[in-house]
Amino acid sequence: MTAIDIRPRGLLYSLPVIGWFARDLARDPEGHIWYFLVIVLTLAILAVKTWGLVALALPAVLFTPVMFVILVLISVGK
Repeated sequence: MTAIDIRPRGLLYSLPVIGWFARDLARDPEGHIWYFLVIVLTLAILAVKTWGLVALALPAVLFTPVMFVILVLISVGK
């Protein structure tokens, strides 16, 4: 018997650079967390170079409700 290699299909997987990363991430999610962190850091640097300090302040403002929920959960004991 021969093994059938089933590859994921879709628009995301057919893009040149993003598809390569998406296929690797679908195959081994734990091994590629460093790639994801480098991509996020690069996007943050490019955003700061483009829009200035607003690119740093806006995510902090948007994550304020998330931190409130985390603090409430910590104080409740969950």
